[in-house]
Amino acid sequence: QVALVESGGGLVQTGDSLRLSCAPSGRTAGITVMAWFRQAPGNEREFVATIRRSTGYTYYKTAVKGRFTISSDNAKNTVDLQMNNLEPEDTATYYCAACRGWPCSGVGGVDYWGQGTQVTVTS
Repeated sequence: QVALVESGGGLVQTGDSLRLSCAPSGRTAGITVMAWFRQAPGNEREFVATIRRSTGYTYYKTAVKGRFTISSDNAKNTVDLQMNNLEPEDTATYYCAACRGWPCSGVGGVDYWGQGTQVTVTS
């Protein structure tokens, strides 16, 4: 079993930055791809960004490209999401996700989920 613990959410204003962090633990040997998803009230959970841990290859949702950066610190065993120039439309609960294969961009392909961290952006 794999546990994912997120941290770093909060309440910010338009244009501010936040950094989310995800710490996987447990039987993580088979987890090769990590991702972030988000879910706003009344909406379905959607893909935000993903990273292949061995190569650092990344892929982003178009709406966040250029503003968000996903990174993997293998020494610290964390996967971070740096979010810059935040917009009210980014308000959501953000979930860390772990997958055994690439890509990790569909809800149905996720093997493990974190419990989520709230990000609220006010105008």
